[in-house]
Amino acid sequence: MTTFRFSNGHIVTPAAVLTDATLVVEDGRIVSLDAAPVADTVAETIDLDGGWIMPGFVDTQVNGGGGVLFNDATTVEGIAAIGAAHARYGTTAFMVTLISDTPDVIARALDAVDAAIDAGVPGVVGIHVEGPVISAARKGIHDASRFQDLDDDLMELMTRPRRGRVMLTLAPERVTADQVAALTAAGVLVSIGHSDASYATAAAGIAAGITGVTHLFNAMSPLIHRAPGVVGAALDDQSVYCGIIVDGFHVDDAALRIALRSRPHDRFMLVSDAMPCVGAADKSFTIQGRPIHVEDGRCVGADGTLAGSDLDMTGAVRNAVARLDLAPEVAAAMASTYPAAFLGLSDTRGELAPGQRADWVRLTHDLHPLGTWFGGVPSA
Repeated sequence: MTTFRFSNGHIVTPAAVLTDATLVVEDGRIVSLDAAPVADTVAETIDLDGGWIMPGFVDTQVNGGGGVLFNDATTVEGIAAIGAAHARYGTTAFMVTLISDTPDVIARALDAVDAAIDAGVPGVVGIHVEGPVISAARKGIHDASRFQDLDDDLMELMTRPRRGRVMLTLAPERVTADQVAALTAAGVLVSIGHSDASYATAAAGIAAGITGVTHLFNAMSPLIHRAPGVVGAALDDQSVYCGIIVDGFHVDDAALRIALRSRPHDRFMLVSDAMPCVGAADKSFTIQGRPIHVEDGRCVGADGTLAGSDLDMTGAVRNAVARLDLAPEVAAAMASTYPAAFLGLSDTRGELAPGQRADWVRLTHDLHPLGTWFGGVPSA
């Protein structure tokens, strides 16, 4: 059992933001968290100097990091390198994300995540397969030559039992309600993305079991007053979880502020949509043979198409506070509590509370990372 005493700062808990707290950890879990001091039992005292302790961040869209793109490294080692890069920025749980690819690469990626979880790679909780059942009209940086229908072989592959969570981003106009229902019955988290669907088609997909929207506003039919599209269906619904990229490039801040006023905050998730440049000295990289240029945090292909981001989760939280006028504790929940709920992991992740994993991130007063703890142990 280890006792941590935090003082002179802000500790984000489900009930309140505490200025001082005593946190007791045993076997990697939080046993208790109290605002009162515990005499003579403190193993480590941390003066936060006005800074923050937040629950470890949960990122549902991590394409790469540390110079590694998952599509190019569908291995335990590749996943570990990506996770280590993001751990520096407070991410303690992540869905490693595969951009549209061939069925054999998808199969290798699914198996690699199973192996990584079995090997105890820190942070990996599952896989996000983004495509290939998406719209060529809204392809973004994805390679349309890899797109395909959700045929029986791909359905069988995606619905096999897995060690972690499985998330599939698809365009609802390319599947049937029965296919969505079959995916969700198998435990797959289905999300709308890269879709040119009408409002009615997107709403029907949500009614069939879709529970997520991948990078709201980006690569989807927009909200027009006589054609509300995917964006309109997402904002009109009060239950579906929407990932948002808050980097100042993907979505105008005003659009995000309007979205946040339209539906519950607990249905929004900060995501990084991170590429290999996060945590890497060399910011240049390629996606399926196409060079990507990164400048001042903006990742673009040769034609100017956005290609993921150079954003980390601490940066997402900081931007949500500065650009969207959110309180830090609300931004923290959007980076941890709400994505954990979307993934069905609320019993172990997403909050600083008894029974939860002792995963947290320490930030400065202005929300820059100082350290990340997994199970009460600082990350290397």
